Amino acid sequence: MQENVFEYYYNNVPNKGLCRNNLIYTSLISSDRKTFCQWFYNDTEYHGLKNKVVKPELMQEKWEREVGFLEKMQTHYPNHVPVVEDIDYKNKKIYYQIDGYDIWEQNSCTGETYEKVIADWKEQILEILGCYRKLGIYKYSLHPSSYFIVDGKIKSINHFFCYTDEDRPISISDIESHISEERLYMLKDYLAKNSVSYDTKQTFRTLQEIALNSFRTNFCGDFISDAKKVMLSDQ
Repeated sequence: MQENVFEYYYNNVPNKGLCRNNLIYTSLISSDRKTFCQWFYNDTEYHGLKNKVVKPELMQEKWEREVGFLEKMQTHYPNHVPVVEDIDYKNKKIYYQIDGYDIWEQNSCTGETYEKVIADWKEQILEILGCYRKLGIYKYSLHPSSYFIVDGKIKSINHFFCYTDEDRPISISDIESHISEERLYMLKDYLAKNSVSYDTKQTFRTLQEIALNSFRTNFCGDFISDAKKVMLSDQ
């Protein structure tokens, strides 16, 4: 691990340029592009003074959720998450084995067809989402940058934004720091049109549907409609 040099990991978004890969943690990648690191540290330089999570106790909660739900997936569906090279509990870092950039970056950071990156991307991601559903996990971090490809198989990360029915109810305002300004703007318009209160506690199922709708521009075709059938199904 020490032999690798790590640098900030950004997504090169059309008409925006280099954008941070995640709002919560600091994203790092090794010089050989074989290791990705989630560093649950509020790095001002990386976040460009637009830091969303500034309270240490909230960062600690996000770290604990990431590790806890990752371990749950490792136990039940290890084929759907990357191999973990190391977890540095002291510095709150998780190191994953990857094969290059995430699928969004490989797709030039557009919501157009992902077939040029991996032919069966849709089937693979829907299978992964179905596994979260079977475990009773609501996953709200659904951005395509949450997926890496290893040996032709898609692997899922970003479990800091996961909940189960055992968690206390939350409102969207409770998790505002997890949502980008652009997505939040679109989300508020959706909430107004559907008479959903921003400050009222919602069921986790309702929040799952809202999260899915908010990612329509990031996935092509009927993916979100199919994802709803999977993640909102009755078990």
